[in-house]
Amino acid sequence: MGLGGCIVFIAVGAILTFATDWEMQGVNLDVVGLILMAVGLIGVVTFSSIARRRRVMMPGGTTTVVENPPK
Repeated sequence: MGLGGCIVFIAVGAILTFATDWEMQGVNLDVVGLILMAVGLIGVVTFSSIARRRRVMMPGGTTTVVENPPK
């Protein structure tokens, strides 16, 4: 799940929690919305920590260039 999917989960969860007044028998849409927002938030935190780790692990400025080796 990428960053876009996480943002979609947060948006759908917020809509279900705050912007709807639907009532379904046996399903509490407020709780479903809170769960979706929590999953989206966990995804954003995980995605950003993985992206930060990728940036830190990349070696910088250690490239060696060999031009026309002798024959």
